Amino acid sequence: MSGLPEGFADEAALEDFMTAPSPALAADLARAPGDILVLGVGGKMGPTLARMAKRAVPDRRVIAVARFSDKALPDTLHAHGVEPVACDLLDRAALERLRDATPTATNVVFMAGHKFGASGNASFTWAMNVGVPAMVAETLRDRRIVSFSTACVYPFVPVDGPGAPESTEAVPPPGDYAWSCVGRERAFEHGSRTWGTPGRMVRLSYAIDMRYGVLRDVADAVFHGRPLDLAMGFADVIWQGDANEQALRLLAHCTAPASPINVTGPSHTSIRWLAGEFGRRFGRAPVLTGTEAPTAWLVDTTEAQRLFGAPRVPIDAMIDWVADWVARGGASLGKPTHFETRDGKY
Repeated sequence: MSGLPEGFADEAALEDFMTAPSPALAADLARAPGDILVLGVGGKMGPTLARMAKRAVPDRRVIAVARFSDKALPDTLHAHGVEPVACDLLDRAALERLRDATPTATNVVFMAGHKFGASGNASFTWAMNVGVPAMVAETLRDRRIVSFSTACVYPFVPVDGPGAPESTEAVPPPGDYAWSCVGRERAFEHGSRTWGTPGRMVRLSYAIDMRYGVLRDVADAVFHGRPLDLAMGFADVIWQGDANEQALRLLAHCTAPASPINVTGPSHTSIRWLAGEFGRRFGRAPVLTGTEAPTAWLVDTTEAQRLFGAPRVPIDAMIDWVADWVARGGASLGKPTHFETRDGKY
C-alpha cells in the first residue's frame, strides 16, 4: 500500500483522504472551463464528489443541488466551499429557475436517481430515472453533462470472461430499476443527439468506502456470523474516491453524441474469496450458502484505463481498510447494496 494510509481514525480523516484531488484531475478540469453544477448531491457519493471538485478547482464555484432531506448536509457542504441549492428536480419550473441562476456552470454532473424501493414504487422510479433526465437534457442542453448510470443496464455475462464492454447492448434482466436506468441513458443520448450536448454516461459498478458498499456488506456478514449467499458470486468494485475522480475527469472527455463508459476496478472480485479474506483478518470462519452462478453483472474497463490508468486504490488496501473499520465499530450508512440480488427487484 505504498503511499496509502494504513487506515482512518474517523470519518473526517476518511473524507479528507477520499476528496484529495490528483494533479491529473486538476489538469483535466482545466480543459473543461466553467463552474460545476452537481445535480442530486444528496446520495452516498455526491457530497465527496462535490468537495473533491472544489478542492481541484478552488477558484471556481461548485454548486450542489438536492432536495436536502438531510438537513445537516447544506451546512457541511458550505463549510467546504460548496454552494448548496435546494431544488426539486421533478419540478420543471424549478429546474428552469436553476438554469437561469447558474449561467456560468457549464459543467454538469448528474447523480440523481432512485433504486431501493423501485419495485414497490415503479412510477416514482421511472419519473426520477427517466423523466428527470429528459428534462435536464433539454433544460441544460448548452452545457457538458456527465451522468451517472450503472452496470445494471447490461445483461449478466460469464464470470470467467473480461466483462461487458461498452459495445454490449443494454438489455438487462427484468425489473423496473435496471430498465429505467436504460431509459435514463436514452434520455441523455436523445438530448445529446438533438441539441449536440457533449456528454458521457458513467456505467458505475459498486463504489465503496468504509461505511457502505459490497466490501462493507461482506465484512459485516463475516464479522457478525451471518450467512452470505454466493449466488451472485462475483462483483466489480472501486474506491469511491477513484470513481468520483474519474467521473469529474470525464468532463474533459465528453463526446457528442453522449457515450457510455464503464467505471469500476480493473478485475472481478470473487465473493467467496472476499469472505475468506475478511475471515482471515477477523479470525472467523465465514458462513457461506448457495453456489456461484456462472454469470454476474461484470464489466470491462479497458476504455477507462486507457483514459485514466488503473484506479489508485487496489482491492487489498480496500479490504484492509474495511476490516479495520468494521472491527473498530466504525460508522455505517445502514444502506446495504443488495449485490446478491439476481431478479432485478430492489
